[in-house]
This record gives sequence, structure tokens and C-alpha cells, in this order.
Amino acid sequence: MFDLDDFLCRCSDAIAESEPRRATREVLSRALAAPGEMAEVMAPREAGLTVLHQADDLTVLHVVWAPGMDIWPHDHRMWAVIGIYEGEEDNTFYRRGGPDSRSLTASGGKRITKGDALLLGADTIHAVSNPRRGPTGAIHVYGGDLIGEPRSQWGPGPLEERPYDIDQARRQFAEANASWREGSSQR
Repeated sequence: MFDLDDFLCRCSDAIAESEPRRATREVLSRALAAPGEMAEVMAPREAGLTVLHQADDLTVLHVVWAPGMDIWPHDHRMWAVIGIYEGEEDNTFYRRGGPDSRSLTASGGKRITKGDALLLGADTIHAVSNPRRGPTGAIHVYGGDLIGEPRSQWGPGPLEERPYDIDQARRQFAEANASWREGSSQR
């Protein structure tokens, strides 16, 4: 059975390795070898962001995407490993429009599905969507204090850089939950 406390300890140990990104991806990949066990423990019932661990050198989030949910482009300014234990997540990657540009240009994408772990570099800018009619559950591991790091988002609205707004993100998850409940009640 998936043991969350043991997983968090292994993540803390991994960041002390000589290649912390790879070591962390390995820890997450091992945990995802039995995605059903992780899903049973994490029990995704509502979209949201739950902080499982936060320190100067490591942040671990439990992220649940509502069916059809999209979130605007954003950066992390630190490496990240994203692991999916239920559903799938579509990532659209972006690059800045130019050296002093506040706008973005799409530069590819990647779908990750149940059991996958994706490593993102510190300079990655991406948008995320859940293409499914059911929830997507994920564990996101970051090589730093994601909560305390000033970051950027490009949206809502025009793809223009602005400071990341966690309250706006929480509202987006709340709206996605309302739509999800409304859709469920109409069936």
C-alpha cells in the first residue's frame, strides 16, 4: 500500500542526492508503479491544490484537476516532477516571445497519463488541462519552496506576464468544482 509519510521522506532524501531531479523522479516513478494504491490513499474527490510538504528545498503538492479543467500558463522557477496516479494531464509548453517580451509563443506539448512521471526544468512555462470526463489526480514535487517563490502567470485573458496569484488559482479550482458538481447532478 502507498505510504504518504514514507514517500515524503524518500523525496526529502532524494533532494540531497547529487542529481536531485533524477532521484526525485525515480522516487515518484516507483510510487506510481502501483497507481491504484496511490489513488486509494489520495482519494481524489474534488479539484484543488493540497500542500503535503513545504520547506525551503522541497514542496510536494497533491493536485486534482476537475473534468475538462484548464489552467493558464505559469512558471515554477525551479525544477519539478509531475506524476499522474489517476487520469491524464495535457501540458502545453511555451517560450517567451523575445528577450524583453512579456508575451508567450506555444512550443509543443506532452500528455502524461496514469503511471507517468514528467520532469520539468526550472525555466519551463506550461499550461495544464484535464482532457477527461473524470478527475485527474497528480503528485507534484518541486525542488524549492514553490509557495514562497515569486512566479509568473500568463492569464486569465491575454498571454501577458503578470505576478502569479494563488487566490486566483484557488478561485479557478472552485469554479471547476462547481461546474463538475453541476454536470454530475444533471446526469
